[in-house]
Amino acid sequence: MRFLPLLATLAMTVPAWAQDLDTMPAADLLPLAQAEGTVTVYAFTSRIGRVEAAFEAAYPGIDMVSFDMSSTEQIARIKSEAGAGIAGADVVYISDAPVVLTELFAEGLVAQYVPPRVAELVPEALQSPLLAQRLSTKVLMYNEETYPDGAPVDNLWDLTKPEWAGKVIMVDPLQRGDYLDLMTEIVLRKDEMAAAYQTEFGEALPEGEDAGKRFIADLFANDLVLVGSTDDVNAAIGAKGQEAAPIGFTSYSDRRDNEDEGWALQVANEVAPANGIVFPALLAVNPKAANPAAARLAIDFMMGDDTETGGDGFKPFYVAGDWATRTDIAPHPDAIPLDDFNGWTIDAAETAKIRAEVADLILTLQ
Repeated sequence: MRFLPLLATLAMTVPAWAQDLDTMPAADLLPLAQAEGTVTVYAFTSRIGRVEAAFEAAYPGIDMVSFDMSSTEQIARIKSEAGAGIAGADVVYISDAPVVLTELFAEGLVAQYVPPRVAELVPEALQSPLLAQRLSTKVLMYNEETYPDGAPVDNLWDLTKPEWAGKVIMVDPLQRGDYLDLMTEIVLRKDEMAAAYQTEFGEALPEGEDAGKRFIADLFANDLVLVGSTDDVNAAIGAKGQEAAPIGFTSYSDRRDNEDEGWALQVANEVAPANGIVFPALLAVNPKAANPAAARLAIDFMMGDDTETGGDGFKPFYVAGDWATRTDIAPHPDAIPLDDFNGWTIDAAETAKIRAEVADLILTLQ
């Protein structure tokens, strides 16, 4: 027993890279992280600012330096920094799984880390090859003040009709990967899109025509409005006081800002064949992180504590429209249950196969 204090002291003096950090509980990571003193996080959501404040309050002496940038920007930056031999982020919080898994992960630019305490609480499919912290969306949303009786459309093909010309809004899919994933999923679901077409127009598409690609072509031909950011979509759709608000694709979870921003965003959950996509928000470490212990402590924190809502680390994401991957975190009381949500869950590998082809199609339509 007299050797235990000495062993503990020695453990703290051994650099983090020389220890098996992946197996350590947070309590053991903490002194190593405090010695590092900082952790850099790239995140695809502005909510990382709230995580930063909560993390620094929980762990005084460790400075979280966060950068809010889209997944597309992150991917480009991580590749550039790796090529230049720059460490960059310690933690990557990112969506756009089709590119992240087939490029960043496959090329060894990001690595899996699953905090030991949550390994039994997250389904295997959501922790490998990278850990999903939550499930997010890009789905059809409308203004519930303008349309108090529910969504003004009940079929995606409605968006191609003359009455919606110039009134459907989304972020340019060639600028933001999540929206390109949405368009790709529509092509992958061509059989469902064909059935929805027949339901809506009372006749089948010509034999051999790809319903997904036809939908995208018709949508662009109907003066689809492309903007630069999700906030632009939200403001255009959700702003109160509109007599005939537009409709468009954005994040279901952005309803959390309705009160603060004066929006009336609501999800079109009954639209056929689906309202959009559900996809994972991934957490990964840089395998060459400058602060490897702090990186793992930050991911442990962002996975939430042991309370039913995940505590301060998960609080920014405990909103209607985000679903925790941890099975012990209670669903948000205002959210549509995931089992009842009418969105397609993406298959990153399948999306990756035809994503470039869909991007080329969109390029020809713009």
